[in-house]
Amino acid sequence: MNNEEFRRHGHAVVDWIADYLENIEARRPVPAVQPGDILNQLAAEAPEQGEPMERILSDFDRIIVPGLAHWQHPGWFAFFASNASPPSLLGEMLAAGVAVNCMSWATSPAATELEQRSLEWL
Repeated sequence: MNNEEFRRHGHAVVDWIADYLENIEARRPVPAVQPGDILNQLAAEAPEQGEPMERILSDFDRIIVPGLAHWQHPGWFAFFASNASPPSLLGEMLAAGVAVNCMSWATSPAATELEQRSLEWL
């Protein structure tokens, strides 16, 4: 995937997430699936070649999303509260984009010290 394809697909993913969050109330908080429903829709063998991103996103929307518990749904009252606000999603994208590994100061001084300061604020 070259940078232009990454940019185009990245915009599509952000648009999908924004639409998802905007319309989450229209979804069931808990999926109406049985064990094996998702598995039976997935190919038994790994693809020999990479698939187009449009197909991956289509499969994600068609197969994966209907089998998810939607923890951001306002009707979701199990376990713990929603945990992925739009600002936190953008932060995750930044962290993934720079491939930060935050396991110790030596692997990422900035991440370690930002975490340290954030905890002090709390």
